Amino acid sequence: MLVAAAVCPCPPLLVPEIAAGAAPELDTARAACTDALGVLAASRPDLLVVVGPADGTGPETYPEGSKGSFRGFGVDLGVRLGQGEGTLAGRRLPHGLAVGAWLLGRTGWADAPVEGRGVGEPLTAERCVQEGEAVAARAERVALLVMGDASACRTLKAPGYLDDRAAPFDAEIARALGAADTEALRALDTGLARELKVSGRAPWQVLAGAAAGNAALEGTLLYEDAPYGVGYLVATWS
Repeated sequence: MLVAAAVCPCPPLLVPEIAAGAAPELDTARAACTDALGVLAASRPDLLVVVGPADGTGPETYPEGSKGSFRGFGVDLGVRLGQGEGTLAGRRLPHGLAVGAWLLGRTGWADAPVEGRGVGEPLTAERCVQEGEAVAARAERVALLVMGDASACRTLKAPGYLDDRAAPFDAEIARALGAADTEALRALDTGLARELKVSGRAPWQVLAGAAAGNAALEGTLLYEDAPYGVGYLVATWS
């Protein structure tokens, strides 16, 4: 059963070495992510599953010890999911899961075994919900770290340029995450999310499926902003 969840954004810019001189601009977001991971640790999970966007359709499974790298972003920095050693032949973590692994490493996560799930933009809402239900059944006490960004169309300089639909879409996501509103997350417009370049749609719908068996979960929104024209949200469910 799902006992807690943390929702965090997944831009590689969260990693100070990548952000370089702009690193202080995301200090508040990093602090909120640290607080969110504290909620996961306090839930005493038997298993932590990191869910994030994948390049393909997915779901893709990444066992503990899976490795990732930020070399593609100009920084010779590697990360590892949890405490395991992994294998050289294993799949490399997509960047969203790599940012999740970096957050866990930064906070010294050692409270439970860790696995990764990658879910791609083409994955239907129904399939995402089913994946969430399956993940929640993996152990008696499951926690999720859910990685994903809201729209990338909030300003003229945003990656997706300015779209007037972006701010209302992000506001509804923020409300749903802050209220632990699983029905609203299940009902997200997948087509609009695609047009607004939302990377978190599929991971959030996995969360909605995972939470189906625990109506007692309550949400708290810790951070909401759109630096660089991209919506970043941090929330906890517990």
